[in-house]
Order: sequence, then C-alpha cells, then structure tokens
Amino acid sequence: MATSKTGSFWLTETVSMAAALGANSVVNGTIDTGSYVDVGDQQGLAIEQVDFIWQREDAATGQINVQLADALASDGGIGAQLCDLNPGTASLLRADDNSLIASGALQTDTAGIVSQTDFFPDTFGKLDEARISVNDQLYFIMSNSQIVGADNLLCTVRIKARIVKLSTKDWMAIAIQSTAADN
Repeated sequence: MATSKTGSFWLTETVSMAAALGANSVVNGTIDTGSYVDVGDQQGLAIEQVDFIWQREDAATGQINVQLADALASDGGIGAQLCDLNPGTASLLRADDNSLIASGALQTDTAGIVSQTDFFPDTFGKLDEARISVNDQLYFIMSNSQIVGADNLLCTVRIKARIVKLSTKDWMAIAIQSTAADN
C-alpha cells in the first residue's frame, strides 16, 4: 500500500483554555501538514501514534503543572480530538466520524479525583496499520463541560508520523474518502 519516504518524526500542537472560560467552550488549533503531502507525487502522512498531554498553567506566573483536580471550577469533563477535516462546529465530533483520527477525554473532580475515560489506544502501528492523511492540515480541538478554574487549561497533542508514497489506487481511495467525509 505505502512505502516509507522518511523515518518517524513528531509533530506537536498545544491549545489553551483561558482561566474562567465558560462551560461547553471549544478551542482549536491547526497543524500544517502541507509540506508533507504532495498530490503530484502521491505522498501522504502516515500517522502512527497520537498522545494527549493535559496540563494546568498558573494564570499569574505562567508555571506549568499537572495538578488537574482544580482544572475545572466544578466536577466535569474535558475532551480533545484530532481530525483531518475542519470540524467547523462548536462541539466535538461523534466517535464514528470518518475524519476523526484520535480522541481523548478526562474527567475531573474537585475532591481531587481525576480519571481518563477514553481508553481506546491511539497507537496505529507502522505503514500497514497507520492512519494515512492526504489533507494539508490537521485540526486539534478541545472542549470542556464546566467553567475552567482559576488557571489556564492546556492540552498538547503529539503525533508520531512519517511521510509515505502511495500507489495511485490507494491515493485515490484515501482522497475520495476524505472528500466524501467533507460533504
């Protein structure tokens, strides 16, 4: 299906929810992958692994920590998703959306209990199992169910990827699937 043109490398993007941001807010970021994807050469981006890293940033000092129990002003949840088409909505995508690459969710409790609720592994493997994207941008979104606490809430997505060359048939199949998902 695909042949590797590079070894694995990492792409990262961080989105931030400002302190005291209202419930059900959505923030997003983009990762420019245009330099990795080439239509003429049938070149795509093979995504092997996606990690989400949750942190708090002290709004006054800018110091980063991982104490997430007070991330929200009351008990609630935080979700993050990586997709290869612009969701263009004010909420997270459904889990069966074709453009969804990876997702993560975190439940916080002001009593100090934090649990991860999205246990689906976002490790796809090497070339024959990797999620291949032929779009020139990836979209990273984060949503909260309750008011953000007194500090900024950060989520960083780390993407392990490689550039691959696809056969003409495989390139067309992925491009058609992406176009169909866009409609």
